[in-house]
Amino acid sequence: MNKTELVEHIAIKAEISKAAAARALDAVIGAVKTTLKKNGSVTLVGFGTFSVGKRAARVGRNPRTGDAIKIKAAKVPKFKPGKGLKDAVN
Repeated sequence: MNKTELVEHIAIKAEISKAAAARALDAVIGAVKTTLKKNGSVTLVGFGTFSVGKRAARVGRNPRTGDAIKIKAAKVPKFKPGKGLKDAVN
């Protein structure tokens, strides 16, 4: 499912226009991004938790030349599914 299909699904289930569904989805995504940028977490009970993890600096290899390269430390988004989502999938 892509974003367009998700917007259409939201519009049908919530009985709202596609434009309103798109604005609502964009607002949710924007709120998650803003919260993660501030090193916070977003928990949707029954769905899961979005959080920020830390990846340490490490040494990697250039696949073309085999030379060692330094890879900087980074913050990465993480998602941990909740029980409701796990149960729905299984």
